[in-house]
Amino acid sequence: MVTYEFNRESRLLTPGQFQTVFTKPLRFGSNHITVLITPNPEKTNRLGLAIAKKRVKLAVQRNRIKRQIRESFRLNQHNLPGVDMVVMVKSGTDKLDNQEIRRQLEKIWRKIIQRHN
Repeated sequence: MVTYEFNRESRLLTPGQFQTVFTKPLRFGSNHITVLITPNPEKTNRLGLAIAKKRVKLAVQRNRIKRQIRESFRLNQHNLPGVDMVVMVKSGTDKLDNQEIRRQLEKIWRKIIQRHN
């Protein structure tokens, strides 16, 4: 049965887990969003967010962007190969509406799925 949950096991939690992704990542991106991925030995998907204050000034906007990313990941995690990923955003992402953020993420998920088939 497919559960669409986003729990503790679905997240990168420690600095060490983030570091693993940052050392030798495969990079996927769109105009405003970059996703770094590394294969996960446990074949589960885990998501980490690195939304820099330098790129998105207001906390309200950073939180909105994180919510959109988490939700998109939650709905698409079952199609993705077993990877750890860190999502980063570029300046100007806070100007996008929720729909556009989701659209860019969908494109990136498709690229990742195609690359791993």
